[in-house]
Amino acid sequence: MPQHVPSSLRAAFPRTAERPPAHPPQPRRVVFLARRDFGNAAAGGSELLVDKLAEGLTQLGHQVTLLCGGPAAYRDYRVVSAGGDLGHYLKVRSAFQRQVGDCDLLVEVCNGMPYLAPLWHRGPTLCLVNHVHTDLWKMRFGGPLAPAARLGRRLEHWALAGAQRKNLLVAVSPSTAHALRDIGVERERIRVVHNGVEEPGPRAERSPEPLFLAMGRLVEYKRIDLLLRLWERVRPVTGGRLVIVGDGPERQRLEQLAGPGVEFKGHVSEAEKHRLLCAAWMLLHPSAVEGWGLVVTEAAARETPAISFDVPGLRDSIVDGETGLLARGESSFAAAWCTLALSAERRTLMGKAARERAAQYRWHQTVRQFRAVASEAVRSYQP
Repeated sequence: MPQHVPSSLRAAFPRTAERPPAHPPQPRRVVFLARRDFGNAAAGGSELLVDKLAEGLTQLGHQVTLLCGGPAAYRDYRVVSAGGDLGHYLKVRSAFQRQVGDCDLLVEVCNGMPYLAPLWHRGPTLCLVNHVHTDLWKMRFGGPLAPAARLGRRLEHWALAGAQRKNLLVAVSPSTAHALRDIGVERERIRVVHNGVEEPGPRAERSPEPLFLAMGRLVEYKRIDLLLRLWERVRPVTGGRLVIVGDGPERQRLEQLAGPGVEFKGHVSEAEKHRLLCAAWMLLHPSAVEGWGLVVTEAAARETPAISFDVPGLRDSIVDGETGLLARGESSFAAAWCTLALSAERRTLMGKAARERAAQYRWHQTVRQFRAVASEAVRSYQP
């Protein structure tokens, strides 16, 4: 992995003006660069994390701006659109100079496609990483688009290990931290800040009949198609319903694959989300990779155990055999699904353990941990 900035990229991304060396103990003006605002129809866990951080820092007295692509909604903090969902990557530097001007800390949210902020911004920069997309590039760009997958993977790796080589990086889980080390990021530059979860409020009733829940954006790597195949093996044993919450580009194809007993809910309100998380016998999360798996913690806070594959992120948010089950293959997933569905006592014990663990993760703690890293990034900045 090259550890220097190519001259051609330096020319393409000239730096902003030099900043004075002195910085306040806490960055007063914080700017997040992220692909989407939380109000975007395609928003997911990454957008929720940024929203909670921006909201929390605002409440602590910081002046926060989110510079993103796509529509910009009203928040307690400032949200600025730099252009379209993908086109804004090319416009973000000019939008920053025109609509923001300067800041005490720039937080680049790198979820696959980087902004390469260190090439054009002179000042403290912090990189926030949910997960490294190494294997997901092939899943997203297969067949004739394989060259695009290779290019994207190399660009992402160079951006994290090369362009960010002087900056701190925030990983949302030990798995993400490990993935960063695998591509060449020094251990000393990585800080882990876990996702939080809201206090869930009063519990709603558990469904008297088997109710299995999957929740998330309907995209390839979430592998809901695999879940639908396994449902055909599980349904004759357990009966009940499989409810899928969320929307995305895969929804139409998935609805065509769905057999009996499957219900697609699309987007739901927070109240309905709470009701379903409480009512479900278990959460099913067959994703190929996650940064943390925020919905797992949200379910855990409602005493609902989860089943997933033993993959990065989910092996951090689920304690195998205590708060849920981690499967090593498709047959193992189906077996775990049936076993847990047929044992009310085990579901209850796992649910209680899951709730106790979820109590360790709250958004106010996430904000304060992130704020400490932000302060460190400012103090350690070297022009």
